[in-house]
Amino acid sequence: MTPKLHRLGLALVAAMALTLVLLVAQRHRRTLYTSTWFDLFDTVAVVKGYATSQEEWDRQMDALHADLLYYHQLFDIYHPYDGMVNLYDVNAQASASPVALGDDLLAFFQWYTTGARQETGGAVNIAAGALLSLWHDARESASPAPPADALIRQALTHIAPEDLLLDTDGGTLHFADPEMTLDVGAVAKGYAVEMAAEAAEKRGLDSALLNIGGNLRAIGEKPDGPWTVGVENPWGSDPTYIQALELPDGCSLIVSGDYQRYFEYEGMRYSHLIDLTTGYPARYCSSVAVLTPRQGGGDGDALSTALFCLPEAEGRALLPEGYEALWMYPDGSTSATDGWPGQPVQ
Repeated sequence: MTPKLHRLGLALVAAMALTLVLLVAQRHRRTLYTSTWFDLFDTVAVVKGYATSQEEWDRQMDALHADLLYYHQLFDIYHPYDGMVNLYDVNAQASASPVALGDDLLAFFQWYTTGARQETGGAVNIAAGALLSLWHDARESASPAPPADALIRQALTHIAPEDLLLDTDGGTLHFADPEMTLDVGAVAKGYAVEMAAEAAEKRGLDSALLNIGGNLRAIGEKPDGPWTVGVENPWGSDPTYIQALELPDGCSLIVSGDYQRYFEYEGMRYSHLIDLTTGYPARYCSSVAVLTPRQGGGDGDALSTALFCLPEAEGRALLPEGYEALWMYPDGSTSATDGWPGQPVQ
């Protein structure tokens, strides 16, 4: 082969290699996409993330939305749904006889009774529906006002966790107290987001940030590093966030505050977060943020509620290893665990 032909062959090989590199790069180029839903857990859900195409993103989001909607229906205490036994059905039937649970609802109750119930020291109680429904109805009424003291005292007698009888072998749930009802609002969203996120990861979603009504869960990272999230200002809208932090892959940031669902009566704010020792809204702080380790979103949701409904010292004692927290107080001060990574927003 002449030197000229040799050089020409090398040039052709180089051109082909460059073309192949460009094709591979184009195939793996990732674009930022966003999906927004309004039919989940009575809140706004926003998911943003990176995918190689709109088609790939839509496929992943259709599956993620379906999973979240399934859990929304499973934990709904106000409506029944064809083809499933959900919490509406349990509340309607469990005082008369044991209710047969599907696998997913049974798994949820097992998670709660063996983990979240003990971890929160009784500050979170899914059997407190008799009390929580009083405050829900008061909040949703045309003229919101606190329930009567006598009704609150009566409801407190029907929230004993030991009256929630779970038969894990038989897969059934029964209420020993016929006046008991369930309300899983303190834990359902975090649990559902965690289950849905783990399923999405198994389907191949590897770069997304889920924001389901303020419950944040990271899947993978952005192309340039971890997702950055903010702790919402509980005292007003300026600034929107008071601290920022990186949210590592698989971790969650969950916030409970008195500014999210509340009503005002005679100059006092009554939030949806109830201190189960008094039967009235907790007033220890304005907000609590909990940062979880990987796959800790369900426990993190329960802990954020518990920490809001307890004095800080008791809440600190509850936090398992690997969880960090930030307390925000009405006077604008904050307090945090030693490992809390948040930094003030400038």
